[in-house]
Amino acid sequence: MLKMTDVSKIYRTDTVETHALREFSLTVDEGEFVSVTGPSGSGKTTFLNIAGLLEEMTSGTYELDGRDISKLNDRERSRVRNEKIGFIFQSFNLIPELNIFDNVDVPLRYRGLNAAERKRRIEESLDMVGLASRLKHQPAQLSGGQQQRVAIARALAGEPRFLLADEPTGNLDTHMADSVLDLLSEINSNGVTIIMVTHELTLADRAKRNIFVRDGQVTDAAPEFLRAANG
Repeated sequence: MLKMTDVSKIYRTDTVETHALREFSLTVDEGEFVSVTGPSGSGKTTFLNIAGLLEEMTSGTYELDGRDISKLNDRERSRVRNEKIGFIFQSFNLIPELNIFDNVDVPLRYRGLNAAERKRRIEESLDMVGLASRLKHQPAQLSGGQQQRVAIARALAGEPRFLLADEPTGNLDTHMADSVLDLLSEINSNGVTIIMVTHELTLADRAKRNIFVRDGQVTDAAPEFLRAANG
């Protein structure tokens, strides 16, 4: 499903060269639920951005669903991103002026889907996350957990091959976080591959496999300091 081999990402300015990823290698099989943990500045977000085709790598190879991403032009990368990848962010990224139905509809319009197909996908995805009765509500009328469920519905409506979740429970209390993780586990059981970045080891343990990143590389070292930080 996803295979990165010796991927490096270097950010350069006139005087500074920062190595965000160093010979980063990782394989994620179809249907997996993988959590990625590591300290601040370890390269987690850079990895997620490259995995989601939001950034280009400096060197290495990246195969997504059997395609060599490095050989795609910008338009092809955008098409792959829109058709295969769903994004879930910590800050929800809902448009406050739009109701829930229209928030989920926005990315589908960019796909060029007709109105009937968009309506089917929106209603099915909101039903899946338990918000079918809230179609006309504004984001401000929902709790944080419900807003994150809308964000998940928005990602699911695109019928992605896999979901990338960046600290999806970071703005939620423990009860709401557990609820969102239950939902992600259910989505994964339906065959969607999920990669979740989180600093919460109790949440990371809910995934089927935990990857630890430090200094821009995948490492087998036990994250003792993270466990201490999480109590």
